[in-house]
Amino acid sequence: MTSSTRDKMIAGAADLMSRRGVNATSMRDVVRHTATPRGSIGHHFPDGKRQLIAEAVTFAGKQVSTPLEKAMSDRGAIGGLRAFVASWRRRLEATGFEAGCPVLAVAVDRDVGEASDKDDEATRQNLLDLADGVFTEWRLIMRAALLREGLAAERAERLATLVIASIEGTVAMCRASRSADALDQVQDELETVLSDALARAAG
Repeated sequence: MTSSTRDKMIAGAADLMSRRGVNATSMRDVVRHTATPRGSIGHHFPDGKRQLIAEAVTFAGKQVSTPLEKAMSDRGAIGGLRAFVASWRRRLEATGFEAGCPVLAVAVDRDVGEASDKDDEATRQNLLDLADGVFTEWRLIMRAALLREGLAAERAERLATLVIASIEGTVAMCRASRSADALDQVQDELETVLSDALARAAG
């Protein structure tokens, strides 16, 4: 039972959540999905599913925020947006449009624990707070890129929220339609909105 087993379970939980949602992702499913020993659950996650899901949310958030921050720093707001959209397109297409955003799954699923879990409401609130923190981190990365390119703070905040909300919603639409067409359309519109805002700030 090494740390790699723990990491494997966390990544596996995030993957299953992105496909099935939180409620339909059981500890047994994670063990089966990751081919890890069932005894590793209690060893690595003494608080059970609630702890594993919380770790998976944090993991999923970093899987996006780390490359997003680098893309925004290296390529600017428009280039970063393109990289952000491209990463979701790759994820959707690689999984046959089965996998979406595990953080969004936490935000929309009502039941998150195992049948034996207690304090379900407190657990759910904790997970909602974690999901909110992830979405906030993504927005702040986008906001920082826009600020660097001259936008006023209030405008940068609104546009960053627009970008993250638009992409998250569009990923769900793409899963339903089994097509990336909506993602392409939303990317075009977001690029237009950002380009216009940056041009006005510069002019």
